[in-house]
Amino acid sequence: MSDWQSLPLGDVLERRRDEIDIQDIEIYKRITIRMNGRGIAIRDLAHGSEIGTKRQFIARSGQLILSKIDARNGAFGIVPPECDKAIITGNFWTFDTDASRIDARFLNYLTMSPLFVDFCVRASEGTTNRRYLKEPKFLAQRIDLPRLDEQRRIVTRIQEVASKIENIRTLRKEIATTQRNFLLSVYSKLIRGAKWFQMNEIAPLVRRHVAIDPLKDYFELGIRSFGKGTFHKPPILGASLGTKRVFQIEPGDLLFNIVFAWEGAVAVVRPEDQGRVGSHRFLSCVPKRESALPAFLRFHFLTERGLSDLGLASPGGAGRNRTLGVDALARMEVPVPPVERQQWFASLLAKVEESERLREIAGEELKALMPSILSKAFRGEL
Repeated sequence: MSDWQSLPLGDVLERRRDEIDIQDIEIYKRITIRMNGRGIAIRDLAHGSEIGTKRQFIARSGQLILSKIDARNGAFGIVPPECDKAIITGNFWTFDTDASRIDARFLNYLTMSPLFVDFCVRASEGTTNRRYLKEPKFLAQRIDLPRLDEQRRIVTRIQEVASKIENIRTLRKEIATTQRNFLLSVYSKLIRGAKWFQMNEIAPLVRRHVAIDPLKDYFELGIRSFGKGTFHKPPILGASLGTKRVFQIEPGDLLFNIVFAWEGAVAVVRPEDQGRVGSHRFLSCVPKRESALPAFLRFHFLTERGLSDLGLASPGGAGRNRTLGVDALARMEVPVPPVERQQWFASLLAKVEESERLREIAGEELKALMPSILSKAFRGEL
């Protein structure tokens, strides 16, 4: 970095204030700046008569825009073409760039780096919940800049890495889709000609009531929607449970969250979930092992037919107003092929889910790769 030049941001950024008086009969495009570096997007289209603050400003494509209130939380980015000429309030600031000193694409990647968040944090003042960006302090933050040709070389290298990361993500999605379609195909063949039984016949509801000790900690279990499995909630003191009814959950239970069963909140309780409890909103069904396996039944409930049945058994409006009926679940019919075929399918399902788990781990590593690349880029190590 010996040939890099240290400059204050004010040497490459200039505050732009394009004022506009809002007219009641006009329609205006408004934008939002997402936090955590998630970019800029159109918020809505609004009639001038609906806009209370009549003195606003115009944001233009390619400008740097940030929120003086939430810049320290990553609320900044480059205005995309679709947001050109959107209106913004005085809480949003726009800056033109000096193209003779900084490449626009280089600046764009800079805003995606931890370094830019650090600029905004250091330039914010105030109490914990009211820390606002101070323009002079922000523009005084110093940045190390290489020559334009070197900036362009770095941008090219970043784009090459970003392209490879995107290709990997696309491939992972394709693998996941192929595996899901394969399992559905196998499942369809497996249940062809199988008998259907009501849940209360092959996996009846079991309630293991827990007497609450006010001085004891209880460890609740949660279920993610869309078949994403169980998760552990923080411990809660018995006294804090109040009149809440709590039930013991055991490994191997087929567990339903009655509030979100209609969107796939169904799971098989894992060995590592041993000792966890659930409220009355969690239904434990225990399959009769000579007839049905929990992994097979869980897969059924995550198919189109299974989710449809759960939806029909969950009357009400959207979200928390849709509750799975206990009696409706008990009467729900499910396919029951020979148990040895279910065992074979459960073994196949376990292998696929293990590959999914490994892909998720790789995905987290992939997610951390881009910030690492950007940090290296702006340290002159790329």
